[in-house]
Amino acid sequence: PLAGKTSIADYMVIASGRSTRQVASMAQKLAERIKAEFKRPVKIEGLPTADWVLIDATDVIVHLFRPEVRSFYNLERMWAFGDAPAPPPVPTFTDED
Repeated sequence: PLAGKTSIADYMVIASGRSTRQVASMAQKLAERIKAEFKRPVKIEGLPTADWVLIDATDVIVHLFRPEVRSFYNLERMWAFGDAPAPPPVPTFTDED
């Protein structure tokens, strides 16, 4: 919850995808689902490059990142004002994954 930290939204979700293609797909499917199930207007930013995609669903903000970009910006720490753990380490994937 963002209570007491900002008035832009009530909640923020931060998640990662393995690639720009996966981040873009996650964003598109999530936006479709929010529109269909919650009947909310949805705005999407960053979809063309899909390194960092922001979905604004009015009272919920969703950030979708590639792992390296998530680690670089470290939004968890910024929005928690120091009371959140560091973001998860950047995973390494092999061809077997």
